[in-house]
Amino acid sequence: MACSLRKAITVCSVFRKSYSSIVAVASNAIRLTYNSTYVPQYLGTESSISYENYKPGGVIFSRQFGSSRESETLSWGVSSDVVLLGKLESALRNHNLEEAWETYKDFKRLYGFPDPFLVDKLLTELSYSSDSRWLKRACNMVGSILKEKREMLRTELMTKLCLSLARAQMPVQASSILRLMLDKGNLPPIDMLGMIIFHMVKTDTGMIVSSNILIEIYGSSQQLTTKKSTCTELNKHNTLLFNLVLDACARFGSSSKGHQIIELMAQVGVTADAHTISIISLIHEMNGMRDELKKFKKHIDQVSAPLVSCYQQFYESLLCLHFKFNDIDAASDLVQDIYGFQVSHHEQGNETQPPKPCLVAIGSDNLRTGLKLRIFPHSLSRDSVFNVGRNQVLVMYKNGKLVLSNRALAKLIIQYKRGGRINDLSKLLCSIQKKGSVESSRMCSDVVAACVCMGWLEIAHDILDDLDSEGNPLDASSYVSLLTAYCNNNKLREAEALLKQLRKSGVINASDPLLAPASMCELENESKNKLKELGSLAKGELAYHIVEEMRADENEASFMMHDLNFSIYFFMKAHMVEDAVRAYRKMQAMKIHPTVSTFMNLLNGYSSLGMYREITILWGDIKRNMGSRKNLNTRDLYEFLLLNFLRGGYFHRVMEVIGLMKENGMYLDKWMYRREFLKYHNGLYLRIKVSEAKNDVQTQRIEHVRHFRKWVGLD
Repeated sequence: MACSLRKAITVCSVFRKSYSSIVAVASNAIRLTYNSTYVPQYLGTESSISYENYKPGGVIFSRQFGSSRESETLSWGVSSDVVLLGKLESALRNHNLEEAWETYKDFKRLYGFPDPFLVDKLLTELSYSSDSRWLKRACNMVGSILKEKREMLRTELMTKLCLSLARAQMPVQASSILRLMLDKGNLPPIDMLGMIIFHMVKTDTGMIVSSNILIEIYGSSQQLTTKKSTCTELNKHNTLLFNLVLDACARFGSSSKGHQIIELMAQVGVTADAHTISIISLIHEMNGMRDELKKFKKHIDQVSAPLVSCYQQFYESLLCLHFKFNDIDAASDLVQDIYGFQVSHHEQGNETQPPKPCLVAIGSDNLRTGLKLRIFPHSLSRDSVFNVGRNQVLVMYKNGKLVLSNRALAKLIIQYKRGGRINDLSKLLCSIQKKGSVESSRMCSDVVAACVCMGWLEIAHDILDDLDSEGNPLDASSYVSLLTAYCNNNKLREAEALLKQLRKSGVINASDPLLAPASMCELENESKNKLKELGSLAKGELAYHIVEEMRADENEASFMMHDLNFSIYFFMKAHMVEDAVRAYRKMQAMKIHPTVSTFMNLLNGYSSLGMYREITILWGDIKRNMGSRKNLNTRDLYEFLLLNFLRGGYFHRVMEVIGLMKENGMYLDKWMYRREFLKYHNGLYLRIKVSEAKNDVQTQRIEHVRHFRKWVGLD
């Protein structure tokens, strides 16, 4: 009894101290007699609370946020809701999340939601935590508020929680909050949205949901009013936002999703800067879209010298595609441009016109329905977070210039040798050497040395002759290495002919006794040590890459596959379905294995025309190829199939693809699929029971629809 009395006295003393604050609030209410409502700062301008809803404790409580249950009164006359609220206030003030959370649950179970100020404060405390357990509880709390008192959630509070979730690498939960905000017609400020996306795209799952959210934000017919009114001011930030998602698509190999983002940029008018173009280059390379990438070249060739390094990826990707298409002439022209335009930039200095943005067509320039991507190649954000040069193996950046790598040289040598066009290889080397740089002269010597090491002595001899005839002879070491190789292979006749040629041209000293025909063996022994270092370098670098490229050399079918894939892409963009199918049948007749790009190009064309039945037929071909080729099991392909089966109403196929994605451990964005279902089939079979089905087909369809609704959380 004494204990209970002491407890009651303590509680009463606590509330006696807070009485002065109640008086102060009351006095304010009197002064605001003509304004019956007061708008607290933390609630914004949309909510108002009547002063007859004030209760003891120094905080404002509104009946509109609480439940209809009457508060219980303790034996000493203090309401239990007041006790719980005081306890919640104290726990939040002391940052005691455990006690605050338990008190919040008790109050909500008894009386509904507490005052919005306390809800905000609790959510803020949960959001600031780095513990995923508290962040998940904050998400659950937001979900319950949305179901019962949606108006309580402020944009600033949800933004804070979303950023905390993204930083904690919880992209699925962060995407849910972003989508809830999008449904309300509000989004975080564009710079804050960029920070959220920046943290989300660090993982594969984050890339998936971020790209889908970006498509939902900018691809929706209901554009945000803030986006329209400040489009020009936020254009720079929009570019950064798209760059983040594009870069993630390239990093995680989602090239089809990346291409979709590129088209979205053209649709909404976002300008591509230097980083964007570099990422687009990598995505086009992954998709085998050489002609699409070539459209950028004339604009990029005009950038100033300080920006050359930013386009290393562009020249890398374009050169790689030339090799994939077996177009040695285009590769040769590009190599000459790489070495040539840098010299012209150096000569021009800063005497160039102010740069201007330009347009690049996506698809054929002749298509009326084609998209135009606005690019600004001269623009480069200083606060960029992208590593532009991470996949370069063909084009390197050395001493402030772009140069070819040994692997690129090896590919050139192999393709010229295979076509019997050594003379053209010599012309290319001669053209590069005329640029006068140290790298170009060294390249020619390395090519000759590598040919000697590979045993291609005639090719090395022909290159030396061609360079000499063009007035660009190499130094004596290249000739001596060839002489040594002739001697090693007992080709004394060829060695003697080379000696005569060298004496006549004056490349070597004719009076040197070591170069007499009778001293060939002595020449071999004495020059071996001198050339040991050169031979080792060639074998370790260029000659090594030649051997590796010969082992991995692509056959003619591989080159044809790239051509046919782009033909299918072009025909489907032009809605020339019959021509696209004809190219696909040609691929099958030639027994060329279709790739993911093959099927994605066909699916994109069918989808744009609403030909969902044809997609189900193509699905049969895809499954047959998946049996023998595991590289077709990609998330991009499955996702696109699932979306189109959903739009076409083929729910048996929908559940089939869902099952395959689960088997392969792929993340499924249920929110996106639920949205598509509600868009195309809202209310489907809601009032029809299985027993009321007309036939077995309809029975199965009803069951598949119900399974899908349950899976996405609609039932």
